[in-house]
Amino acid sequence: MEDQQEGKKEEKETDYRRLQSYPLIRHSDMNEEMRTETMELCVTACEKFSNNNETAAKMIKETMDKKFGASWHAVVGEGYGFEIAHEVKNLLYMFFGGNLAITVWKCS
Repeated sequence: MEDQQEGKKEEKETDYRRLQSYPLIRHSDMNEEMRTETMELCVTACEKFSNNNETAAKMIKETMDKKFGASWHAVVGEGYGFEIAHEVKNLLYMFFGGNLAITVWKCS
């Protein structure tokens, strides 16, 4: 009986980790191709620099500037609010890893 409970507990933890490691887009007005590329970039940066959100944000910003032109901004962190002005069709707000939020936008 105790072994069954342990197995169920481990299974729930595994499901939770799987759910939390999947990127969840909260809002985006980007076209589908740009949104997909940006989401993949954000996941890569956050996995590569999991202990340094500042470096992850820098990687996202620099890559977006090279790929889609200058004036991109990126915020990576926990528990922040924001109100921004941005160019239409150039905003992505997503969650990743359970407690990490990522906001990427362009304004010139």
